[in-house]
Amino acid sequence: MPIDYVIDHARRRVMAEGRGVVSSDEVFRYQRDVWSRADVAGYDEMVDMSGAEGMAGDSRESIRGLADLSARMDTAAGESRFAIVAPQESLFGLGRMYETYRALDQRSTKRVGVFRDRDEALRWLEGIEPEIG
Repeated sequence: MPIDYVIDHARRRVMAEGRGVVSSDEVFRYQRDVWSRADVAGYDEMVDMSGAEGMAGDSRESIRGLADLSARMDTAAGESRFAIVAPQESLFGLGRMYETYRALDQRSTKRVGVFRDRDEALRWLEGIEPEIG
């Protein structure tokens, strides 16, 4: 599976990595497998797509459907953070689309941020906001 993940219960965080060409089916499977677990409710998340070559299939429609599924699976336990690392132009753009769809969905309790750099994403997950300017 091109999406591997580790659950860090001490930090209340799920860390995932995409590699190769990632299909929509794999992304949806990851979402369902991980976020249907009661023990990760309210956890922060980072999906690092640095090792991914791209997404297969109709990614724009898939992103909209994924944002809808994700918002439906969100817990009411409070806001958490979801960082997407995507240094590639096409994946960064898809990440920003996902961020927008999630922000517009009133069911969503995750704050999404899209980053080109893993270290910047980790700082954001820790609550250290990037300097502007």
